[in-house]
Amino acid sequence: MKKTTLFALAGILSGIILTGIIIFLSAQSVMLKEEQSKYDFEQSVQVFEASALASGWRISATHDMQNTMANFGKEVLQAKVFEICHPEHAYEILSRDKERIVTSMLPCRVAVCEKSDGKTYVSWMNTGLVGGMMKGVVPKVMKQASKESEAIVAVLLQ
Repeated sequence: MKKTTLFALAGILSGIILTGIIIFLSAQSVMLKEEQSKYDFEQSVQVFEASALASGWRISATHDMQNTMANFGKEVLQAKVFEICHPEHAYEILSRDKERIVTSMLPCRVAVCEKSDGKTYVSWMNTGLVGGMMKGVVPKVMKQASKESEAIVAVLLQ
């Protein structure tokens, strides 16, 4: 009986450890999305900006990472990070004290960048998944924002 219990506990512990390792190793691919754009860098930027605005979203900031890094004496391929915001979604979170904890995740960010293979890629956070782990109105808002941002990005993808 003692051996059986010991083996069962060892099996459960091994399963927990293996599950933790799998979650750790796959977290990036689950939390972040990246797809190749069907356009070159400049076209991707233009199409993305137009798609965001046409969808009722605002671009609150654009970070030109190539220029920023050049200011520090570093040379990198083209990369722009867009901070996009839908005023109604942001209001749903910012107007409630309990939900304001996720303010650091606002606004949503989407990046367009070149890689050394000469192709342009788009990356963004899986906000629906992240929001689903929250409480209050956040899961509903983040799910809707995720759905809309996916549609904004979809016009770029192959």
